Parts: sequence; structure tokens; C-alpha cells
Amino acid sequence: MVRVLVVDDSPMDRRLSGSLLKKRAGMEPVYAENGVEALETIARSMPEIVLTDLQMPEMDGLELVEAIRREHPYLPVILMTAHGSEEIAVQALRRGAASYVAKRNLAAELVNTVENVLAVARLDRREQQLLSCLTATESHFELDNDVAKVPALVGHVEQSLGRMRLCDETGRIQVAVALREALVNAIVHGNLEVSSKLLDEQPSAFSALVERRRAETPYRDRRVIVVARETRTEATYVVRDEGPGFDPRNLPDPTDLANLDKPSGRGLMLIRTFMDEVRHNDKGNEIRMVMRCRSPGAGGEPGEDGG
Repeated sequence: MVRVLVVDDSPMDRRLSGSLLKKRAGMEPVYAENGVEALETIARSMPEIVLTDLQMPEMDGLELVEAIRREHPYLPVILMTAHGSEEIAVQALRRGAASYVAKRNLAAELVNTVENVLAVARLDRREQQLLSCLTATESHFELDNDVAKVPALVGHVEQSLGRMRLCDETGRIQVAVALREALVNAIVHGNLEVSSKLLDEQPSAFSALVERRRAETPYRDRRVIVVARETRTEATYVVRDEGPGFDPRNLPDPTDLANLDKPSGRGLMLIRTFMDEVRHNDKGNEIRMVMRCRSPGAGGEPGEDGG
């Protein structure tokens, strides 16, 4: 069973989150009312992932994220955001949270978000602890439009980051989440040309159109090209699709807190929050993401130099 620690001072919200998790086989929710109680629970029995509210008494979600990153860096944290908590949510993402779900979208997004973060967080711990004499790695990939292949590629990137010692476990998870979002965007919005507006308005129709276009021309013949390069000082990831592209100037402003709980802007918000530099080409079919060294003593937080 996957133990998910749900931290929320609202009994109603705890029950809702727990009931959603229980519907998925293999997930076992455990509960805490605030950050202090959550840390005590973690000390007694380590969960695989933490799902936390932000605004709580005694120790709020931001303080909990910081404490978990300091004391349990291998434990991923997902935020539950409510209207009015957008600014603190962005701070928490910068300080170590792996992802977030808007409370008003829990029913539609909670379980998938938990599973996606777990997928990129579960790597062989022994492999991560190995020291490497490599000074640089570079990998080239050509993906079809099967989103199911994305976790394996992301896992490869996480392992390369571990060998280069560019960041701690929290940083690796954040980069993995950002890369996953970029890859899914390239497949779904780039190659398959399925609009994010449809996701906002009709999620079921969105999923159906994705599956249909995977088998239709010209969409099925398009590929996603990925170049991943890691050195001792920075990691660069370039993701390019073969779709028609778009005008990057029309992207939602990821710094506008009003966009935080919109499904269509969620991926870009995470990418720009977790990476130090993000740029699109003029055609809009390529994104370049850079993460600079965050090893202890290097200083700086993700996104400080974002472009």
C-alpha cells in the first residue's frame, strides 16, 4: 500500500481528500491536522508522499515544506491550494514542494497528480548515492506520442542529475516534474494539437480527442525530439515537437497568481517556478530549460534568474 499523509486542519477537506485516494487501489491515506502533527507522524512511520493544505494553525504548509526538505529530502510534498493562498503556494513550490492541486479541482486532478509525482520520485536510492567521475552527459531522444513513455525518460534524467550532484533529491524531483510537463505539452498540445482550452471546458472530451489523434494523420507521424545535457554546473533540456507551433507571446503569464488554479496554465507555472531559465523559440515548438547547480553551498533558489 502507498501511504499518503494528508495534512489539513479542516475535517471535511481531510475526509474528501482521503475518500478520493481510497478510490484508487493501493493508496492508504493517513491524517494530520497541522504541520507539527505531520512531522510527528512522519517520524513514527514514513509515508511515501505528503499532501498538505497551506493555511493551518501551529505550523502552516510553507513551514512544513521547509521542514520536510531539511529533514526528509527524499519525501515529496504536494500542495492543496485554495483561493487566497496563491502567493504562499508559489513560495512553497520554490522552497521544495513537488507539485500542487487546486482544492476546487481535487476530484479531477488529485489522484493523477499523486501518481505522477510518485512516478518521478521512485528511483533506485542506491543508484542516486553513487559518486561518478563523469564531467558531462548528453542524451538524445526521439519519442512518439505515447505519454506512457515519458516517466522512463524522466527517470533517466533524474539519474543523470544524481550522478552530477547538481542538486538534492527535492531539486531532482522538481526538475523531473518540469520536464514531464514540457514533454506532455509537446505531445498533446504540440504534435496532437489538442487545445488546453478544451481541458478547461470539457476534460473528458479532451482525453478522447488525444486518444483519437494518436491514430490519425498527420498527428501520429510526428515526433518529440529531446536533448538533455548535464555538466557539473548546469543542466539544459531542449524539447521540440513537430507541430505547427504557436506564438509564445500568447502564453498565460505564469507570474499572475490568478492563473494558479487554471488547469491549462498549471504546466507552465511549474516549469517556470522550478527551472532557472525558460525560453521558447520564435515558432513556439521548442522550449529550452536550464537548471543551474543547487548543491549545498552553491546558493540560490529555483527560478531566481528565469527568462
